[in-house]
Amino acid sequence: MAGAAPRIPEQPPAPVLRLLPLSLLALVVGVVAGLGAVVFRGLIGLVHNLLFLGRFSFLYDARLFTPAAPWGALVILVPVLGALGVTWLVSNFAPEAKGHGVPEVMDAIYYERGIIRPVVAVIKSIASALAIGSGAAVGREGPIIQIGAAMGSTLGQIIRMRPGQRITLVAAGAGAGIAATFNTPIGGVLFATELMLPEVSVNTFLPVAVATGTATFIGRLFFGSQPAFSVPAHLAPIPDVPSSAATLALYALLGAVMGIAAAGFIHGLQWAEDAYARIPGNYLRHGTGMLLVGILMYALWRTAGHYYVEGVGYSTIQAALHGQITGIGFLLVLYAGKLFATCTSLGSGSSGGIFSPALFMGAAIGAAFAAALLWLFPHAPVSLPAFAMVGMGAMVAGATGAAMTAVTMIFEMTRDYFIVLPMILAVATAYAVRRSFSPESIYTMKIARRGHPVPKALQANLFLVRSAAEIMDRDVLVLDGTTSFADLLSRAAVSTGLQHIVVTEEGRVVGWLRVDTSLRRTVGVGAAHATLGELAHRTFVTVRPTDAVFSVITAMSAAFAAAAIVLGDAKGSSPEPPVLGVITREHVAEAVAGTVQIYPA
Repeated sequence: MAGAAPRIPEQPPAPVLRLLPLSLLALVVGVVAGLGAVVFRGLIGLVHNLLFLGRFSFLYDARLFTPAAPWGALVILVPVLGALGVTWLVSNFAPEAKGHGVPEVMDAIYYERGIIRPVVAVIKSIASALAIGSGAAVGREGPIIQIGAAMGSTLGQIIRMRPGQRITLVAAGAGAGIAATFNTPIGGVLFATELMLPEVSVNTFLPVAVATGTATFIGRLFFGSQPAFSVPAHLAPIPDVPSSAATLALYALLGAVMGIAAAGFIHGLQWAEDAYARIPGNYLRHGTGMLLVGILMYALWRTAGHYYVEGVGYSTIQAALHGQITGIGFLLVLYAGKLFATCTSLGSGSSGGIFSPALFMGAAIGAAFAAALLWLFPHAPVSLPAFAMVGMGAMVAGATGAAMTAVTMIFEMTRDYFIVLPMILAVATAYAVRRSFSPESIYTMKIARRGHPVPKALQANLFLVRSAAEIMDRDVLVLDGTTSFADLLSRAAVSTGLQHIVVTEEGRVVGWLRVDTSLRRTVGVGAAHATLGELAHRTFVTVRPTDAVFSVITAMSAAFAAAAIVLGDAKGSSPEPPVLGVITREHVAEAVAGTVQIYPA
């Protein structure tokens, strides 16, 4: 068309890596993520030992309570000191490193084509180690997820590949990070599948599995193969008798309670972020929040003998799993304290994850729930450690939306098979109840507030396997290019609503037209004798009726075409195949809408 701007030639698409090279790259990502988890935990230990105990050491077992700091009441300032360092790092080098990490990874997957700046891995490592080591009530899994994802993205940017394959490496790095952190290879794969992968197939699943398996192996070389938490032997197995249905109902009731608590966690963190945003200045904002956390830590130490809510909180979780904390009131105080400390830490600007705090809060509520049942019904078949463990999984599932991951990871972290059935019931109930109070998870809430919604379900693209014959418009006219536009308008078929015209020259398809108000207005009365050959769109592709919609879309995209013309088999003496129909972008959209209705949101 005269006066139209020339099309700027696009960059040729990146090559598609075969499955074997992509899996080898995933293996490299797994190695880096595994070693990154080792270094990251060492950094946490160094910071923690320096700031709390005044000694230089990388050894730190988070499952043991921290001894009393030699600083006395000045231990209140330890989180503030860490806050100053975190704020300086985040403000000057990588703002993406603030927060719990996973939303930033999901945002990069769905809105940035899997691109994460390499510097994020370095700054996230240092900032999160400083935050956790100084007592911020956050987890270490969020940072290592973001670190592993950044490594996968960096490799995917160095080696030229399709965005979908780079996203696969990002998901592989995220799954590898969480697998190395908790020694949960299956949980790492499911985490990447549930929350990170927009598409699941052997081409995406295998690289993720390779990365998580590799990272787990490296983690075990340094930390051993023992589970993340130890639990009492023979943990309250549920006998195969009808009366066990009552016990299972209690676990489901616990799940409902955890769903409400998870919604409270999500909205509490959102409220804290908004509240602290009103405080001017990054240093004042974060320092104020961590001063409150320091005061809470010291108050717990003076009244209960331990800091309890500082850091990842594994020591408190371990104590709950062994039935060492039984007071209903004190367990609820620990839950409330951790909720406040985590929301304050992250809301004011800390760097760390929410997975470990969710485990802490779930264990506290689960144990309190069981203790309350035993207080009401002393002979009830209830185990505090079992309910604490189920509460952990239900809280994680409710808060993060990763239900399958929660069931699998709690089983891998404790290796107690008897807990799987009640865990499934509690997790399902918690997830459903949380969705009633908060449609967004703690991960997607942050992205949604930026105006970046992400899918809440992983659905197969059923429309892609439909055939071209199923979605094409069969009501088309095939006319010679010498036909005038005035002659076209005089035809009865056009006047009754026919839209698509296929234009031929000497029996060969050369273009297509969509007859609508816009075309009639553009041609006008003065140019009514223009021929269809002059008006036809020349950018189109031809497809067969048996071609899958996926192939049709691929062909149209490669040719920058707005339509595909469906041709049948040539018959008789005619060398040209007959025109069966036309497929436009609108037809593809209708096919998508039809399959979405099968699985409504």
